[in-house]
Amino acid sequence: MRVVIAEDSVLLREGLARLLADGGIETVASVSDGPALVTAVLRHEPDLAIVDVRMPPSHTDEGLRAALQVRAARPDFPILVLSQYVEERYAGELIGRAVGYLLKERVADVAEFLEAVRQVASGGTVIDPEVVVQLLSRQRRGAPLDSLSPREREVLALMAEGRSNTAIAARLVVTEGAVEKHISGIFTKLALGPAPEDHRRVLAVLTYLGR
Repeated sequence: MRVVIAEDSVLLREGLARLLADGGIETVASVSDGPALVTAVLRHEPDLAIVDVRMPPSHTDEGLRAALQVRAARPDFPILVLSQYVEERYAGELIGRAVGYLLKERVADVAEFLEAVRQVASGGTVIDPEVVVQLLSRQRRGAPLDSLSPREREVLALMAEGRSNTAIAARLVVTEGAVEKHISGIFTKLALGPAPEDHRRVLAVLTYLGR
């Protein structure tokens, strides 16, 4: 596996590269700002990017914006976002558009971190438990999950794995129209009213993960 690291702290950047190397994962580029991340991904075509949310010059959301720029160019490209704190302002967008979001403290558990890297690179979804807890605490909960039908539960579980409607339909051997109908039912039962589609999908998954 080949990765690009985008982190402005030299110590953390080098530490991540060493941990990855010990796990048999090659770091093909290590950069300190958003534009360099975009350039490195397009140049090296790695299997994954590990990105800090806050990077120069303002240390607010440069990493996130660069990650979204990468995804605009390569929509299915796996990105694992790291953050010092739960970024509530951006968390919904992170989870909706990226496939992994971990707090930096999780890196201390090397085995868990490497497993997260491999899971995200293979198309899976990894969301830090603390992120889920904090987001759920500020989001209005809808109907309980036990109001969902068995099929709706299956669809929601696959949504939580980061699967698209097309992939869910193939997995369950149903039409995409049937999947869309089940998802609509999930939104209704979880009291997730009209909103941008990705946003409601994220909230449904967060409810599932916090069950």
